[in-house]
Amino acid sequence: MARAPRLRPHAPGPDVPPAAAVPGNNVVPDEDPAAAPFTIHPLTHPPHPPYTFHKAESLFHKVEVERGEEAPSSSRPHRKEPTMTYTVNCSILLTELPLLERPAAAKAAGFDAVEFWWPFAESVPVDAEVTRFERAITDAGVQLTGLNFNAGDMPGGDRGLVSWKGRCSEFKDNIDVVAGIGGRLGCTSFNALYGNRQDGHTPEAQDELAVRNLAAAAAGVAGIGGTVLLEPVSGAPRYPLLTADDALRVISRVKEETGAGNIKLLADFYHLSVNGDDVAAVIEKHAKDFGHIQIADNPGRGAPGTGELPLGEWIARSRQLGYEGYIGLEYKAPAETAFAWAIRQRIAR
Repeated sequence: MARAPRLRPHAPGPDVPPAAAVPGNNVVPDEDPAAAPFTIHPLTHPPHPPYTFHKAESLFHKVEVERGEEAPSSSRPHRKEPTMTYTVNCSILLTELPLLERPAAAKAAGFDAVEFWWPFAESVPVDAEVTRFERAITDAGVQLTGLNFNAGDMPGGDRGLVSWKGRCSEFKDNIDVVAGIGGRLGCTSFNALYGNRQDGHTPEAQDELAVRNLAAAAAGVAGIGGTVLLEPVSGAPRYPLLTADDALRVISRVKEETGAGNIKLLADFYHLSVNGDDVAAVIEKHAKDFGHIQIADNPGRGAPGTGELPLGEWIARSRQLGYEGYIGLEYKAPAETAFAWAIRQRIAR
C-alpha cells in the first residue's frame, strides 16, 4: 500500500478580525487548566460584522480514493467518489463568531455536520436556551453529530462529572437533557469526560461512582440509539485516563458489571499522541471499535498539516480497518485559515 500523504495547508482565505475584536465572542479554553479563564456568554449575542468563509468542500470535504497513478481530472472516468465525513467542533473552531452563529458558518464553509462541547453554563439549562441552541443547528441545515455531557468549569480545570463525588445527581439530571437534545436533533454520540481525581476521595471510590454514572448515561441515551464516548485527555494533570488502554479498561469494567454495551472509546489522535500513546498500535487493535475519532496536529493542537502527526495515514488506516464514523475537527485555528488544508488518500492497485 502506498504511503498516504500528510495533510498540507493551502493558501489562507479572506481576512477575519481577531477573536478579541468580535462582540460577544466565546473564548475557547486551552487544555492547560492554568490558562486564562474565559466566560461562557449567554446564547444570545449582539449583531456583529458579517464574515466570509471559503467553501471547504473543494478543499477537503470529499476524499478521492484513487487507484494507481493520478490521471488528469479531464481523463478520469466519471464515478461516485466515497466521502470522508468531517464534523466541525464548534466549541473550539470559529470562535470569532458567537456560539449560535457557528453552525451556519460551518455550513458556509462546506460542512454538513457539527459537534459541540456542552454549550450551556448549567447542567439543566432553561428551555429557552435549549430551544435557541437547537434552532441554530436546524436553521443552519447541519447535522449535530456529537454533544458532550456537562464537564463542569473546563477553563477552571474541570474535566467532567462522571467520577466527581458530590455531583452525581447533577450528572444524572444532565443525562435527561442531553438525551432530549439528541433525540430531537438525531444526534447519537455523547462524550462523557471522566473527571479529575479529587482530594479527600480515593481513586477506587471515584472509579466505582464512574461505573454507575457511565451505566446510567448509557441507559439514558440507549432509547435514542445513542452511544456514550469515553476519552483520554491531555493537559489535565489530575485526569486519570491518558491512554486508550486506560479508557478501555473502564469501558470493560462498565460492561462486565452493568451489562451496558453502548459505551465506546473516543480516539482523539492529538491527546493520545501528546500523552505518549502508540497511536498506530491503538488503530491496529481497536479502529473497528472506535466510537469516534477527533484530530488536531501536534505540537500546538493546530490544524492538520501545521505539526508533525501523520493524521492522513492514521485516518486512512482506521477506515481500512473498519471505522465508518465521522472525523471530528477539534483543533485551534483562526477562522480565515481553519479549513485551508486537504486530504488525498491513494490506494495502490
